[in-house]
Amino acid sequence: MGGTKIAGAVVDSHGRVLDEHRVVSPATDAEAVEDAIAELVAELGSRHELTGVGIGAAGYVDSGRKVVMFAPNVAWRDEDLGTEIQKRVGLPVVVENDANAAAWGEFTFGAAFDVDDMLMVTVGTGVGGGIVIDGELYRGGFGAAAEIGHLRVVPGGRLCGCGNRGCIEQYASGSALVKVTRGLASTPEAAALLERAGGDAAAINGPLITAAAADGDPFAIERVAEVGRWLGEAIASLTAVLDPGAVVVGGGVSEAGDLLLDPVREAFEGELTGRGHRPVLEIRAASLGNRAGVIGAADLARR
Repeated sequence: MGGTKIAGAVVDSHGRVLDEHRVVSPATDAEAVEDAIAELVAELGSRHELTGVGIGAAGYVDSGRKVVMFAPNVAWRDEDLGTEIQKRVGLPVVVENDANAAAWGEFTFGAAFDVDDMLMVTVGTGVGGGIVIDGELYRGGFGAAAEIGHLRVVPGGRLCGCGNRGCIEQYASGSALVKVTRGLASTPEAAALLERAGGDAAAINGPLITAAAADGDPFAIERVAEVGRWLGEAIASLTAVLDPGAVVVGGGVSEAGDLLLDPVREAFEGELTGRGHRPVLEIRAASLGNRAGVIGAADLARR
């Protein structure tokens, strides 16, 4: 459940996607969003016997996994989404933060299936996260844990949408990648990338940058690597606190593959507290792609 689309899937107990459907999200109208979710469930329910509904929502979800306390891209403020959807569809409903849902999907059926403790970092428009400890999703005392995009890495740094300055999201997200790259578009080093964008700096976007990097453009490679280094340093700080068995990196920017992950790993190993005297965990690419959220949400609903 995002600001632009609602993606639904029927998922079996083995994490296999049996059917999918998606609709446009009328994000400015809370009731219309809920109607759209209910219609999507009805559409899938017309083809399959459903036992429950899991919803991954971008925002803060209460510890009861029903109320969306705040959603940045949808018109929800203290919205009892679980109850409203349950009224419409007549099935048990569980609401979870979307990054938490993706983390659970990767933990249960994806890249972190073989560990008991994991940290997931999603790198897309922003930076999100999910934490699993001793085989359980960690949600914190109020349901708002793992908002790692708002870990401050530069005191007094770039202004973040959350109102604070210097959050990692302003340095290691897809939005940051695009903003920095556009700001450097007039430099000689960026000439090839700017030509790829038709000479218009405003046409530079994340997929264009990562495609140029994959084609060997040194300027684009360095921009992606810069994001990776910021991310690796942040993961090292989080590892000092959490000591996860593995870190999984997903989200749209992670599609750059090792162009992103190699700098992440290098920065992580260089900054890890106690390096040389402790096991170095694996930083892995997510394996479920953009289905991680729906798979994780469905499994959480089943439990």
